Amino acid sequence: MKKILIVSWSQTGQLADVVNAVAGPLLAAPDIEVVFETLRPVTPYPFPWSFLRFFNTFPETVYEEPLPLQPLQVNPATSFDLVILAYQVWFLSPSQPMMAFLQSPAAAQLLNDKPVMTLIACRNMWLMAQEVMKGKLAALGARLVDNAVLVDRAHPAATFISTPMWMMTGKRGPFLGGSVPAAGIPADDILAASRFGEAIARQLPARDMRDSTPMLKNLQAVVVNERLIASEKIARRSFVIWGKALRALGSPSSILRQLFLCLYVVFLVVMILTVVPVSALVKRLLSPLTRTRIAQQRCYYALPSGED
Repeated sequence: MKKILIVSWSQTGQLADVVNAVAGPLLAAPDIEVVFETLRPVTPYPFPWSFLRFFNTFPETVYEEPLPLQPLQVNPATSFDLVILAYQVWFLSPSQPMMAFLQSPAAAQLLNDKPVMTLIACRNMWLMAQEVMKGKLAALGARLVDNAVLVDRAHPAATFISTPMWMMTGKRGPFLGGSVPAAGIPADDILAASRFGEAIARQLPARDMRDSTPMLKNLQAVVVNERLIASEKIARRSFVIWGKALRALGSPSSILRQLFLCLYVVFLVVMILTVVPVSALVKRLLSPLTRTRIAQQRCYYALPSGED
């Protein structure tokens, strides 16, 4: 009997739906036992968020200072044949609840020398968050064997409006009279995520735990949007710089920090409306000269499961 641990935290319920889709075939497998661990922050995060609370979360998120969790339900001494870490992306970083788990002594026990699959549900930018995740898993001695990512398929310009609206109103849309589509991952994509569970159910029972080869090859587990690679790197640097400045102004409740945060939001909007399109245009103009390098980057970020 193989044992799988699925660790997750879902704020809107979308990630929970993705987890359930992947877990369905695993629960139906007679030779696999699935244990679910839903992370429980000591102080619950709000949903919907207020405007200031939403943006004021990013400095501590980027600088990996999450709110603490309640003790896990699972015994950290339990040995699992596969651990699935299902997480959301907050400001190009793993969400605070997942980061709190990764920093816990329990994670050090559960993940050391264990094969790990990451499962991401997000707007459309996940590359930098997964780089952070890779570093944390390596430090814990875990072996990343697979990664699957589900994203909002709407145009990035539309999701730039729809996702914050969802977070701050609790409503998925459509917005602006239907000109901005509803936020979130399409229902068909969530249902289709069951293919990942089916692949694991087929392979895991006969698999040696030391085997680090991917189980999700040729399943289009990820799609790397090469147009967003440079944008993610620029945005990540911005979050680090502004996050440091905001933290220097005091705690999230500091009035001075909140005033400075409003200035940052204006800067962020201007950057997205100007720098990101210009970066995309420059990248397109230079594409004949950078095609090989971009292809290499795309292959790298698609690892370990690959795009097709």
